[in-house]
Amino acid sequence: MTDLVERVLQGDVRATARLIRDIDDRTPETQEYLKELFPHTGRAFVLGITGSPGVGKSTLTDRLVAHIRERGLSVGILAVDPTSPFTGGAILGDRVRMQRHSTDENVFIRSMATRGHFGGLTQSTRGAMMVLDAMGKDIIILETVGVGQDEVDIARTADTTVITMVPGLGDEIQAIKAGILEIGDLFVVNKADREGADKTVQDLLTMLELGQATDSGRRDWIPRVLKTVAVRGEGIEALWSEIEAHREFLAQGQSEYYQSLNRRKHKLELIDLVKQSVVDSVLNKLEKTGDLEEYVDEFMARKADPYTLSEKILAKVFT
Repeated sequence: MTDLVERVLQGDVRATARLIRDIDDRTPETQEYLKELFPHTGRAFVLGITGSPGVGKSTLTDRLVAHIRERGLSVGILAVDPTSPFTGGAILGDRVRMQRHSTDENVFIRSMATRGHFGGLTQSTRGAMMVLDAMGKDIIILETVGVGQDEVDIARTADTTVITMVPGLGDEIQAIKAGILEIGDLFVVNKADREGADKTVQDLLTMLELGQATDSGRRDWIPRVLKTVAVRGEGIEALWSEIEAHREFLAQGQSEYYQSLNRRKHKLELIDLVKQSVVDSVLNKLEKTGDLEEYVDEFMARKADPYTLSEKILAKVFT
């Protein structure tokens, strides 16, 4: 076992931070570290918090972390921030809003950049989650950037997915368009002191009932809808109680439907990893030969269409 991996397993914060940084920078040797860490994972409970920008996800996460710490549980937070168009890094907004936890040795906070990955979770994020799991964190919170229809990616990774909405922004309609109703285990109407909160709750309940009726009884868990005012800490205890209830539900033995869903999640994650590896392999070879820039020039000059060029690239790399 390498020294870095051993230090991570012992809960060393600096070693963990270094490894996650290397994973985010896609340093080649990190894959070997992750292979060593994998047998020590699978114990952490993964909580996903998502929703449109401006609904108060970070404030909700901040209050939840305080509530979890009061119960003596350790927490790892991966806040997936928008990627800076200039540096390619995370904007770090979430870390700014959670500064009060930065001195708590049992809370680890890291912002991850989306790097143009519309689903919100990159392979780097999944790797970082594995590191926090191996480090010994009891709860890992994934807070995603909230990009709308592609946000369903979080459901592949989280054990419990919390969808956050606010009154008056038409979020309930967006939920229908994005298919968010299908991935949420819990729905939170935050900023519930605003006008229209009760109507938003009722609309969500109605849509969830309709969805349940067309689900042919495959889903055993009926999603809950809760109200919170995160800035004042209102509703946080009730939210955590429902999160624990869903966790207990999952631990009681899953139905055939949930087992099938779990298998599909693992299959998709494996496929994503293969896709990323193939893309990296192709791009590395093209960069070495200089062919990529030549193909881009042909494309820009309209001397060749992108479909023919992509066929050429694949033929050159795999034949």
